[in-house]
Amino acid sequence: MSAIATAVKPPLTSPLQRTLILAVVLVADILDLLDSTITNIAAPTIADALGGGQQLIQWAGASYALALGVLLVVGGRLGDKFGRRRTFLIGLIGFTAASAACGVALNPEMFIAGRIVQGAFGALLIPQGFGILLAAYPREEVGKAFSAFGPAMGIAAVGGPILAGFLIHADLFGLGWRPMFLINLVIGVAAIVAALLVVPRDRGDRSVVLDGLGAGLLSVAMLGLLSGLIEGSSTGWGPVPFTLIGLGIIGSALFVRRQRVAKAPIISPSLLRNRGFTSGLIMGVLFFAAVAGLLYTISLFVQGVLHVDALGAALALAPVATGLIVASIVSGILMGKLGRGLVLIGLLLTLAGTAWAGLIVLAAGATVGTWALVGPLVLVGLGMGACFGTIFSFALGDIDAHETGSASGSLNAVQQLANAAGSAAITTVFFAVSDAPSVNGMLASLAVVGAVVLLCCFLVRLLPRTAQPQEH
Repeated sequence: MSAIATAVKPPLTSPLQRTLILAVVLVADILDLLDSTITNIAAPTIADALGGGQQLIQWAGASYALALGVLLVVGGRLGDKFGRRRTFLIGLIGFTAASAACGVALNPEMFIAGRIVQGAFGALLIPQGFGILLAAYPREEVGKAFSAFGPAMGIAAVGGPILAGFLIHADLFGLGWRPMFLINLVIGVAAIVAALLVVPRDRGDRSVVLDGLGAGLLSVAMLGLLSGLIEGSSTGWGPVPFTLIGLGIIGSALFVRRQRVAKAPIISPSLLRNRGFTSGLIMGVLFFAAVAGLLYTISLFVQGVLHVDALGAALALAPVATGLIVASIVSGILMGKLGRGLVLIGLLLTLAGTAWAGLIVLAAGATVGTWALVGPLVLVGLGMGACFGTIFSFALGDIDAHETGSASGSLNAVQQLANAAGSAAITTVFFAVSDAPSVNGMLASLAVVGAVVLLCCFLVRLLPRTAQPQEH
């Protein structure tokens, strides 16, 4: 990631070649976003088809985000070391093959293994995109190229779950949920061919140092914690889940120690000594974990309690995505005027939407209609949109310019890990009340999410007053 900030003079590329490079990078990012969100809708259907029950439902999304988050910074440095084009292609080929493996999975173990491999290759693929664009575009055109990401990611965020619901509902060729992953074969192969033809070669810098031990310890820490939570909520809180959680705690302690002595730590100790960065990091972990778990449990509630099919569940969550897109656009305008107050507004909107949804579910129970949840979910989406692009921008507010690349990479990785942890933790609460989706499980999940978001409100004053300039 750090090499992005020191990109060399762009090679001579034609406008057409630059446009094609941008298209390839956008396709890669869209594939990642689609595959990180589709299991929010599809997990119950996949579990019904393959077996695995509650454990598969909880691992379906968490496994992908876990592998992606653990390896994201390492993936960026591999691109710096061995060349971004080479690393991008390896990531794209591996991601496509893993998607195929998920699509033909015969049992829960094969499916989860495929999701982990998907996330691992995604961690090679995603960090290379911005570096490739910076090397291809003249400096004065970089901003215009990057501006394409907002609308594309917004469309993917809205369209991903709806596409998943539509494909399940359509049951193409009698394949049920499998086309969601098999479609990546067509898109992935086309992207591979295009990347081979248009992405310029680069040498990389073999002197770049990788912290493989740190990544390994982080893997042990997160895998232990998530496995313990999921195992405990699905099979009971016996010796095995507590042992796994203990292993995760030990791994976390060793990871923190490793960051103090490693030559190229995943999270630089100097960043952790910065109060604004640390506050933003903690707030980001809490907020992203809470909303990731919230969206997942809403989908489970709508499908498991209200008995809405996958397409209906996807449409029920569409108000969240709509609110998110609107608030993301508006927050870009208001950030400079409102400062960190914008983050507080976003948190309060999320809290209000969560509380409103809780009151509706408490009053109507299993008879609530999805239309009754539109208002609360729009509020949640507006709150998410106000926070997604701003919490980490303010966390970077007091960071020195030479640390921006490392800090940004660390925050992106933390966001993915928070998504994995949140999905596991909130669904653990959801299923703790009953072995099956229930009204009480939904109410308990909403209460936990509300408490976490409220805690984030008290952390706002620890953020820097101004955000990092957007050009970083």
